[in-house]
Amino acid sequence: MDLTPLHRDGLTVVGYEEFISAQPETFDWPDLDEQSAAAMCYTSGTTGTPKGVAYSHRSTYLHSMAACAADGLRVGCDDRILAIVPMFHANAWGLVYAALMAGADLLMPDRFLQAEPLVRLIDAQKPTVAGAVPTIWNDVLNFVEANPSYDISSLGLVACGGSAVPVHLMEIFEEKYGVQVVQAWGMTETSPLATVARPPASLDTQERWRLRATQGRPVPGVELRIVGDAGNELPHDGEAVGELQVRGPWITGSYIGEEDDGEKFQDGWLRTGDVGRIDERSFVTLTDRTKDVIKSGGEWISSVELELLLAGHPDVLEASVIGVPDEKWQERPLAVIVVRDGREPTPAHLRDFLVGKVAKWWLPERWCFVSEVPKTSVGKFDKKRLRSLHAEGELAVVEI
Repeated sequence: MDLTPLHRDGLTVVGYEEFISAQPETFDWPDLDEQSAAAMCYTSGTTGTPKGVAYSHRSTYLHSMAACAADGLRVGCDDRILAIVPMFHANAWGLVYAALMAGADLLMPDRFLQAEPLVRLIDAQKPTVAGAVPTIWNDVLNFVEANPSYDISSLGLVACGGSAVPVHLMEIFEEKYGVQVVQAWGMTETSPLATVARPPASLDTQERWRLRATQGRPVPGVELRIVGDAGNELPHDGEAVGELQVRGPWITGSYIGEEDDGEKFQDGWLRTGDVGRIDERSFVTLTDRTKDVIKSGGEWISSVELELLLAGHPDVLEASVIGVPDEKWQERPLAVIVVRDGREPTPAHLRDFLVGKVAKWWLPERWCFVSEVPKTSVGKFDKKRLRSLHAEGELAVVEI
């Protein structure tokens, strides 16, 4: 059979069916140690230097089982998976491996992760499951709202993580387009799936939405706890706030080529660097990263909670909040806002919107309006970059 490739515009094109027809029908699987490394990813470096995390064959298999489970992402043989998250981020191969385990179809969007090509792909190929960070789905929603001829209703489940998902975003997707956005939490170090926000069906609508706004509860195999500044384990009462720690069969126990002095790993527990609380149902609510929490006058202000509230304002497209130096209070919040087209909210208007929703001393005095919030390679807000821009005087800050 002639498999001569076509050369066009500097590209080599090979017919897929012709290519696979020339391959052997059997494969001699190697005899591998299940504890040996199968893959490695680096942490995103959002708050620090990227670190290498290795995944064993065993941990990858167990993680895939959790993704397929009923209390995980419920991946099944009838699904068609749209893998949007870049493969280099947080071992995003997890969803791909789950699809392979379940016998599901896979859709790979290549590098075309902007809203328009994604929506065209969803409309044409009808995926049932997808996953990406909230900024991607915010862009998708804005495109669909402006182009209502496209149909995205095939999506039965959108697993959304990387940062907190605004409730209003989940509500619009579900009520207007029939797409259920489910918040999940994890890290590069957790392979990445650790929690999924699936409230019990017996609860009323209001309570279910409250729990869906959390990062969820641990999938089977994962243990969570919160620890105070003194190293003491805190109660799961929905009120105590501390650092989230996690352990389990697919949670990493070390970084590649680095010694640890207890800063990240402690008696089998991974110190996540996330700050939050756990309620009596084991649902986790993350309020910040330890490096992003704003320490003002000896008290903590959650940048995440301020961001979620501001993102719920109809004039706001994106909102990111960072702590900036303050002579009197040590740090104060700076709200960085991207405004929706045709809207012109003032700092005073947005500040008034927050009144009554947070403590008075949380209200930002400093505001900055930008065309786009800097983002990392995977679409997270790059707060490291924002802090650097502020320190260099590159942000036009308005004080009220």
